[in-house]
Amino acid sequence: MTLHYILFDLDNTLYSPRYGLELNVGRRIAEFLVAYLGLSLEEALNQRRERIQRYGTTLEWLIAEKGYTDIEAYYKAIHPEGEADTLSPDPTLRAFLESLPLPRGILTNSPREHADRILSRLGIADLFTHIFDIRWHGLKGKPHAEAFHRTLNALGTLPETTLFIDDTPRYVTGYCILGGQGILLDEENAYPAYPHPRIQNLRELTGFLH
Repeated sequence: MTLHYILFDLDNTLYSPRYGLELNVGRRIAEFLVAYLGLSLEEALNQRRERIQRYGTTLEWLIAEKGYTDIEAYYKAIHPEGEADTLSPDPTLRAFLESLPLPRGILTNSPREHADRILSRLGIADLFTHIFDIRWHGLKGKPHAEAFHRTLNALGTLPETTLFIDDTPRYVTGYCILGGQGILLDEENAYPAYPHPRIQNLRELTGFLH
């Protein structure tokens, strides 16, 4: 079936994990968990590791199982001002995105302010028709089926006509289960046995456009 739209993840997809932004996010999440749960770092991370597979995000887990309610305080702690300062405009990425023959959007489990900072620093904020952030999904994002369906309904497209690119295997798998065309971006070759389409460089996705 002919593709009509390309849906991109944001973090570690539109920029390389080598910048370390997601490592810093992970560090801030760990610090938040230690403070909120009153546990050692090891205990807090073990709890998160055991439970996070049931949820799309750490915040979703905290709300569902730990009684957490202060959403804005969490996002301010995890996504502070200046978090994207190590990034800079990427003319090569911009030229690649502009060359794609289909409209493009963002589907991220991060809040909108984080997405705006990243896209602005990369110099590509004007290249996407839509940004679907975690608040837009009522804090229940990828890999929940309703998040994908809600996004596609807003775009007026179908899973089989929308190409989705993400660096997290379970998010891509969730999309593929719906019959969607999902591609895992695995820049560091961490998932060689992944059973669905996989690329190591974003430019390779042109081979899937038809």
